[in-house]
Amino acid sequence: MTKFNVLLLVAVIASALLLVKTAYDARRLFTADHRADVEAGRLQGEHKRLEAERELQATNQRVDRSARERLKMFTATPAITMYESAPAGSAAASAAGLATGAATPGARR
Repeated sequence: MTKFNVLLLVAVIASALLLVKTAYDARRLFTADHRADVEAGRLQGEHKRLEAERELQATNQRVDRSARERLKMFTATPAITMYESAPAGSAAASAAGLATGAATPGARR
């Protein structure tokens, strides 16, 4: 009978140690899950902030200002529009040259 009691005592102690380890692992996993939830919330807030910043960066006014300042571009108006005209007869000569397959002066192949 004493062997049976010792065996039961060992089983109870092993069961108690396993229960403590399982409770510790459950607490550790719960804490890790909570940290992951907090991190997900932080990342979601940062994502929203970055989306808003991207939308702000892509506004028409900002693009227009950037084009004017950095690229020195400006709006074309009739006052500054320059029209180039071809010398007389060159349009007819180039059209005839294209029709016959002849190379035009200055054209390279």
